[in-house]
Parts: sequence; C-alpha cells; structure tokens
Amino acid sequence: MNNIAVFADVQNIYYTTRQAYGRQFNYKKLWQRLAQQGNIVMAKAYAIDSGNSGQQKFQAALNHIGFEILLKPYIQRSDGSAKGDWDVGIAIDIMEAAASESIDTVVLLSGDGDFDRLLERVKQRYGVHTEAYGVAALTAKSLILAADQYHAIDRDLLL
Repeated sequence: MNNIAVFADVQNIYYTTRQAYGRQFNYKKLWQRLAQQGNIVMAKAYAIDSGNSGQQKFQAALNHIGFEILLKPYIQRSDGSAKGDWDVGIAIDIMEAAASESIDTVVLLSGDGDFDRLLERVKQRYGVHTEAYGVAALTAKSLILAADQYHAIDRDLLL
C-alpha cells in the first residue's frame, strides 16, 4: 500500500487560487483524490493565526477532513510589513517524514520555488515519490521540475 504524507502551505494555496481564480481550494476533494492513490498516514496544514473567526472555521474544517493544523502567530512589524512564514517548518517535517521508512509518497501543496531543492533531496536521499500541487501560472518552474509529478490546480480542485 502506498503511504502518503501531505503538507499544505495554506497561505500559498489560498493566495494563488484567489489570485488566479477568485476562488478557494477544495481540500476535501484533494483528500478524496489522494485517498484513491493510497493510505494518507500524515497530513499537515501550515497556516498563520490571525485570530479571525472565518479563518478558525476554515481550520476546523481542515481538521475535520484529517489535517493536523499547525499555526504561527501573525506578526505585524512596526514598519507596516507582516511576517508569517512556515518554509523551514514545512521543510523539517517533510525531511523527517521522508526519512521514516513508513512514507512512500510526499505531497506538497505549494507553488513556492524555495521547496525545489527539498523535493530533489528527499527523492535522492530517501527514495520517496514526490508530488506537488500548485496554480500553474503562479508555481515556480523549478518546483514543477523537481517533483516526480506536478498537478496544476485548476477549477476541478476549487470550491
């Protein structure tokens, strides 16, 4: 049986689907699709906690689907800029999952090219199959090339 670990860069997916389609990503539909490919043994969704009630409902829905929700506080800097980045946390968790002998496939939901080397490394070092989901026009070409399989998010995976 194909054991699957899913890692969702929630902010990236939210903003890219909103920019490209004006709609939200359908995590439930993705879950159903992945469940047909094997056993989802780990699913983590990385988000920024702004304390917004709508966001809390969304996070509860993700948790109900089967995702473990990991939150970082929203940080507003004195210069007006904001910070909320999970890249290092996602990278550590993917490396640890790939290193465990129980994971066959790593699925990353992000269009962020910073993850290209990560996918290449876990394939080489641990022999796991890698897949990436992202909005085609907003996904880094290097990430598309690094994944064993790239899935363009289109209207089929939107609410």
